[in-house]
Amino acid sequence: MGDRDVIVLGGTGFLGRRVVGKLLAHGRTVGVATRLPEKAARPAGNRAETQDRGSHRGGRLVQVDVRDRDTLARALEGAGAVINCVGLYLETRTESFRDVHVEGARAVAEIVNAQGVRHLVHISGIGADRGSPSAYVRARAEGEDEVRRAFPAATILRPSAMFSRDGAFFGALDAIVRHLPVVPLFGNGGTRLQPVHVGDVAEAACRALDHDSASGSVFELGGPEVFTYREIMARLAARAGRRRLLLPVPFALWRALAAMASLLPRPPLTPAQVALMQQDNVVGDGVATFAGLSIAPRSAIAMGLV
Repeated sequence: MGDRDVIVLGGTGFLGRRVVGKLLAHGRTVGVATRLPEKAARPAGNRAETQDRGSHRGGRLVQVDVRDRDTLARALEGAGAVINCVGLYLETRTESFRDVHVEGARAVAEIVNAQGVRHLVHISGIGADRGSPSAYVRARAEGEDEVRRAFPAATILRPSAMFSRDGAFFGALDAIVRHLPVVPLFGNGGTRLQPVHVGDVAEAACRALDHDSASGSVFELGGPEVFTYREIMARLAARAGRRRLLLPVPFALWRALAAMASLLPRPPLTPAQVALMQQDNVVGDGVATFAGLSIAPRSAIAMGLV
């Protein structure tokens, strides 16, 4: 591969496929790294691939597993840059948060360093905290530390809750408002969120490769509006023309419900999601933001999503 080649780990996921689309639009040659390339290669059928959703089409599919250092080393060999979008939101019997967010992140950073790759962008999340009671939140923070230790020049991006035009985040909440006469809130609904468009996060990942000042920096990425969870649900109810009772529900009950739901094949709620809702998810003071990458994030209100 040449110097312009970029490997996107998790390149067929929610964020990853948009990163791939942005890189291709920027004229980059892209390797789309995924554990199941044969699945990703299947035709999309009648489902249109819109610009908002992004696509791996046009990128070269590469089989990789961040838990397997041998396949990872082969996949990254000769790359000019690596963007790690791999994430795990529900532990299984064979895969833990630590496997992916700590051990996997460390392996990527160590191999990038050993092979002389020039740029590494690591996707984390706002609120990563080694002292958190949540295994998911702790693993995110520990993974950041491992990446910095192995490759100090890495750029770390911490997005807030990501939304898209085709329904992610706001669409799921809107479905709750439309179908339930009583809308349960996380706690009293006072948790503050700063939702960010997934395409803007993807653009930030791409631009970080071309900004020397981004090397070794941490960027917290939030949209232009800050809402409480209660405000979001109230706005969605008003937008749908529904009168809804917003009911506070203690976090202890949410944790119990998430634990039971995690036994399902496709759980509608995970313990990681509950943990994230227990603390504000907004950009901190005095940190690097979209402005440092010359990006003006899109407004969910202006897009008519909330």
